Amino acid sequence: MKKYMLIAGSAFLLGAGAMAYISQQAAATPEPHAETYHMLELFGNVLDEVDHQYVTPVDNKTLIQNAMKGMLTSLDPHSDYLTAEDYNQMQDETRGEYGGLGIEITSEDGVVKVISPIDGTPAARAGIKPGDFITAVNGKTILGMSVNDAVKEMRGKIGESVTLTIAREKQDPFDVKLVREEITPKSVTSRMEGDYGYVRLSSFNEKATEETRAAITALRTAHPDMKGLVFDLRSNPGGLLDQAVGVANIFLNGGEVVSQRGRDAKSIERFNATSGPKFDLPMVVLINGGTASAAEIVAGALQDRHRAALVGLTSFGKGSVQTVVPLRGGLDGAVKLTTARYYTPSGRSIQKTGIVPDLEVAETRVQAQEVADEAFQFSEASFSNALSADDGKTRIAPHEPAEEPPKTFDEKKGDFQLTRALDVLKYGSVEATPKMEKPKATFAAAAALHGIHGAEVKPGSPVAAPSPKPN
Repeated sequence: MKKYMLIAGSAFLLGAGAMAYISQQAAATPEPHAETYHMLELFGNVLDEVDHQYVTPVDNKTLIQNAMKGMLTSLDPHSDYLTAEDYNQMQDETRGEYGGLGIEITSEDGVVKVISPIDGTPAARAGIKPGDFITAVNGKTILGMSVNDAVKEMRGKIGESVTLTIAREKQDPFDVKLVREEITPKSVTSRMEGDYGYVRLSSFNEKATEETRAAITALRTAHPDMKGLVFDLRSNPGGLLDQAVGVANIFLNGGEVVSQRGRDAKSIERFNATSGPKFDLPMVVLINGGTASAAEIVAGALQDRHRAALVGLTSFGKGSVQTVVPLRGGLDGAVKLTTARYYTPSGRSIQKTGIVPDLEVAETRVQAQEVADEAFQFSEASFSNALSADDGKTRIAPHEPAEEPPKTFDEKKGDFQLTRALDVLKYGSVEATPKMEKPKATFAAAAALHGIHGAEVKPGSPVAAPSPKPN
């Protein structure tokens, strides 16, 4: 609770200042606010008409809550109004303990879309993938529902089964049956890969820093000759900012981790690592299109500070800050409002563009074709009302990735991105690592992989054109 009160306290002070400013301006020149007051009066008139004239009785509280949701979600995909129940649920999630299926979701044009399944949960075991659409729960459509309402449909008593209807690109809709569990995901898993340690962080909940540090310490204690580390942030949907700074602090000896800038460009808040002994072995960070938010902060900081090489695919691009403001201590719910953008230590905006890896590697041959196909793109830039990147940059266009598994690589048994990350550690840098021979992909090959017939290669198409090199 303390975390949210601290956030709320900061937001309240900003709000109080804004209120005072509006009051002073209104006293001197009330005209600029006349339209606002008129529209609020209009809202009341519309509500009154609905209350008296609609064909069936209505619940005014629900109508007003939905109006507030509509107002906030029209701003960007991450702003929202949370009811008291939604707010309590959010607190449970950030503590890392709740009941459900283990899916991070968002809404795209009224359709619920999967950002990522959480490791070790029913959703992950059932094979639900980033980019899947969930269209129905137990046969009941959830099209047009808000994310919070869709979550309510999916959650229920632990041990009960729930059937999700999944729409996936190039496939007919299909049902997946899952059993609800108490979701207490361990955010960190670790093991040795030959001479190198491997640590996977699946989310930035309140335990992320503690568990990451403990896993690395355990590996080094058990394997004192460990030569380096692969830090896996693939399909990590993010979480708490303080945990992102805490995790980065394990690897960075002082200096900036991330900054955030709000409406006033001169108001910059910087978050720094502390000085002192840190994990100092060579490391590589794995990222992909599901690496988002707090995970992008860590990856961007380690890349900018030249602490780690990044291997994989361009990250999701969720580089905005949401402040949660409890209303009446949470009794009236809360406002989740986008208040700033994140920037890496070098000043790069993460928003919409994402973090580009130092060595671009597709995990599978099918994924390589998806990266080259506009129809398979799913990132922050996919949302029609996504906040723009402050520096005007755009996300890299669909293209043929620099590397993909050769036909001799067994994709069922091996992890090609991990294999290449270990190669980078072995050779000492991305530059020194021998590059894979690039296959000559064609649009026809991509079409064949996804069952598209009658496709032609058009001049200048992403697959026909030469592949750009990663930045």
